[in-house]
Amino acid sequence: MKRVLTAVIACTALSMPASAALASAAPPDPAPGGPQRPYEHDVEGTRNIDSLSVTATRGAGRSVTIAFDRSSRAETGQVPAGARRFVFLFDRSVSFNPGAFPTCARTVIEEQGVRGCPAGSRVGGGRGESASGESQEVLVFNTRVGRLPGVLVVLTASGVVLEQTLERVAIPYREDYRWALDEILPPTSVPPQERAGTTRFQLSFGATRQHRGRTIGFVETAAKPGDRLGFGLWSEFVTGQVLLPTARTSLAVGGEQGRQ
Repeated sequence: MKRVLTAVIACTALSMPASAALASAAPPDPAPGGPQRPYEHDVEGTRNIDSLSVTATRGAGRSVTIAFDRSSRAETGQVPAGARRFVFLFDRSVSFNPGAFPTCARTVIEEQGVRGCPAGSRVGGGRGESASGESQEVLVFNTRVGRLPGVLVVLTASGVVLEQTLERVAIPYREDYRWALDEILPPTSVPPQERAGTTRFQLSFGATRQHRGRTIGFVETAAKPGDRLGFGLWSEFVTGQVLLPTARTSLAVGGEQGRQ
């Protein structure tokens, strides 16, 4: 599939890791080895302008909560174009422990709702906003997607369930990142040119539990408070446009917020 970079957004608070090569060419796919999205032709539409901020908050032990806050608008002022994929990129100091947490199967949520998920399987949450101003809560559950670890992103009001697979990043991203969560938005009966994009979503990953006598985080970091961590959000849209907004933040402790 031909992917064209039309803009890479980074305000003064954002930086572009791995970057000289990525700034001058279309950012390559950071997670090409995971599940593949069914092919669709690119469609005509607005170009999106995206920005990203991230906070990283240290909890008990080495646990950390990583919170992404992505905003999107159309270059023309219209509703942003719909997305095909989002790939969340995590600083090299960040690791995941999905095997230490209960999992919830997609079929359980579809048949019983999120109340059917085992205790301790929820590992994140957030909120999504549309151009109309409507918003809905988002819940994140640990799961398996085929043979891969991952999470289920559940939009509670609409009942949409999206799968993210946990994958090692590909070259040239390995200098700055180690792990990616790859989210595919599957095609629907709505024509691509009519799929409206979200204007903002906030999504956090992080939970703790006692495992073998110690506190384990779903997400952990080897970084120390005050260290600067880098994150990215590779994004592909129905127009074929690819964006890679990035953010750097200081690792905070407890209720402190990292400076953007």
